[in-house]
Amino acid sequence: MKASELRDLSFEELQKKLTDFKDELFSLRFQAVTGQLGNSMRIKEVKHNIARAKTILREIELEKNKVN
Repeated sequence: MKASELRDLSFEELQKKLTDFKDELFSLRFQAVTGQLGNSMRIKEVKHNIARAKTILREIELEKNKVN
């Protein structure tokens, strides 16, 4: 998922998306350990998505603090 797509989401939607990414990462790690993971690059993609979502959430928090 691109950063521009994540920036279009609201704060609550972004938090939900972050939770979904974390759940997916857990599932992928579990599949890797049990030998059922087909595409190991997917773990890297999900980690990058988590980092993007956290970065954008932090930017939103900082913007809110600037206004106040």
